Amino acid sequence: MKQKIGAEFRKYKILGACNPQLAHQVLSADLEVGAMLPCNVVVYEGDDGKAVVLAIDPTQAIAAANPAVRPVAEIVKERLGRVLSQLD
Repeated sequence: MKQKIGAEFRKYKILGACNPQLAHQVLSADLEVGAMLPCNVVVYEGDDGKAVVLAIDPTQAIAAANPAVRPVAEIVKERLGRVLSQLD
C-alpha cells in the first residue's frame, strides 16, 4: 500500500496458489472460471503481531460459479486445508 498509494498499512500479502493440472481440469470444463484462478491465500500481521493465514474456500467460490467443477474444487479445498492445518 505504501508503494502504490502512500498509505500506511499492516504487513499484508496476497498469494496465488495454483496447481496447473487442477487448473487445466477446471478450465476445460468452464473457461470463465479462470477469472477466479488462482486460489487466493492471504498472510497478514494480526493485531497481536502474529501472522494470520487464510485461504479461499474454492467450493464456495469456484464451484458456486459452475457446479460441474465441484469435484476439482473439493480436491483444492482439501489440499489447502491440509497446508493450513500444518501452520501453528
